[in-house]
Amino acid sequence: MASQYFISRAKAGKMLAPYLEKYHSDHVVVVALSEGASIVGAQIAMEIHANMLLYLVKGIYLPGESDALAGISSAGNFSYNKMFSAGQLEEMSTEYRTHIEQQRITSRHELNILIGQEGEINPDLLRRRTVILVSDGLANGFSLDVAAEYFKTIAIKRLVIVTPLASVSAVDRMHLIGDEIACLAVTDNYMNTNHYYDDNTIPSVDDVIKIMRNISVNWKRA
Repeated sequence: MASQYFISRAKAGKMLAPYLEKYHSDHVVVVALSEGASIVGAQIAMEIHANMLLYLVKGIYLPGESDALAGISSAGNFSYNKMFSAGQLEEMSTEYRTHIEQQRITSRHELNILIGQEGEINPDLLRRRTVILVSDGLANGFSLDVAAEYFKTIAIKRLVIVTPLASVSAVDRMHLIGDEIACLAVTDNYMNTNHYYDDNTIPSVDDVIKIMRNISVNWKRA
């Protein structure tokens, strides 16, 4: 297992790429869960000759809470956080119904502005393909749950979840949700994702879209 510290997200992506070589040119799409994840995912996509898409998740929080109650994605799907019990979710969603709905509308609007039409994920590009879902670090499995709900509506062939590092609980979610996982390091006491990288330069969404648009130009040649 690798050290839980990395020089950069690009270096971590290069370290992960060999684990995905079997998917080289095999109807695969790399999906990045964040702008930081796109740096990791780009290295994988270039190595295995895949295209890359961006799937952003924005958390919805109740007043005074540090854990997201729910999340909405750039594809528009909404999902509650499975770390809460059914009883807790029912109680909170009833008490804070107006607050949740307002945050849901605001978050969806912010995501639409952030990614624009060019950044919209296209389900037709995922259907009947292996999806390699990439994160740059997973403190928990919440973003995976939101993404999994979306993929349920699409007939994807296989879901492979990839991250340089994750908490123990996040690895448990990876195993439950994915058909296959690749994780370089697991930590018991997960801190902020940036803590694990020396270089924390993160591209803007506009820059990520440019990378996505030109990814095939940089495919590694055999």
